Amino acid sequence: MLGIDVSKDVLACSLLGGPSENWHRTVPNTSAGIAQLLQATDAAIPWVVEPTGRFSHLVVRTAQEAGRAVLQAEPKRARAFLQSVFPRAKTDRVDSLGLAQYAQAVMLRPFPQKSETVEQIEQLLAARSGIGRSLSQLRQQRDSLPYAREALEPAIIELKRQRAALDQQIAEARHQCHDLSDLTSRFMAVPGIGPVTANAVAACLSTRTFGHPDQFVAYIGLDIQVADSGQRQGARRLSKRGHAELRRLLYLAAMANARSRDPKNPFAAQYARELEKGLTTTGALCAVARKLARTCWSLHKHRTDYDPKRVNQQPG
Repeated sequence: MLGIDVSKDVLACSLLGGPSENWHRTVPNTSAGIAQLLQATDAAIPWVVEPTGRFSHLVVRTAQEAGRAVLQAEPKRARAFLQSVFPRAKTDRVDSLGLAQYAQAVMLRPFPQKSETVEQIEQLLAARSGIGRSLSQLRQQRDSLPYAREALEPAIIELKRQRAALDQQIAEARHQCHDLSDLTSRFMAVPGIGPVTANAVAACLSTRTFGHPDQFVAYIGLDIQVADSGQRQGARRLSKRGHAELRRLLYLAAMANARSRDPKNPFAAQYARELEKGLTTTGALCAVARKLARTCWSLHKHRTDYDPKRVNQQPG
């Protein structure tokens, strides 16, 4: 197992369990440095990398193109493992060694292979999310600071313009890929799901494999975390481990369904049922968000169109 701690300029690497002796070395985070790693490691040895934005793109893409297995270490869980093994030290060498040991102890998923279009859409969506947060903050300040309203209004207008420009870029990028465009259209037919959520879910499902809808739900962090011990039954709560932005978007989609007055909307009906069971508003919305996630998974898996009559059918 080859653990790789990625930074802007260098790759700190630790090899464990290879045919040759275990070693540690540092190479530049460049094509030439990655070529050194390819020559120094056996083709059967998996590489373990944390997703670190654009800094990890080159090493992941180059290794995958060379036929190497690249595993993705989820940052929070890898960090917790590292702190339990090396509680008194944190260096690049320790981090790379910890990643290799983590991959030996835990079954990791392959690093997703993204097309250029998906990468472009995900980056544009991330930028849009940042603008949305800034808009929300400025609006709150505008409403609470009346003397600053005149100064804040132009900034709000400009951010709205930039967000609209991003929406146009996302639409243009999506239309470059027929499959992605078709999948997004299927998702937008689901009540409560708009273009932003549809694009985000389509980009995720098109680059990752989930054999069961519950795996997709867990990836988003909408699964239920259990904490029982002996005769004590702990409170159930969301794990909140995984793709936080997708979780937020699907929760907002659930809120849109909760406000729906369409008698044929199965998600609005589910929200009402969850409240009748005694769930809190948040709990009921999370249940609807899980159902939305499972519905999207099914539309992608079976390449079918949205049918409200099939929403409550169990997966085969």
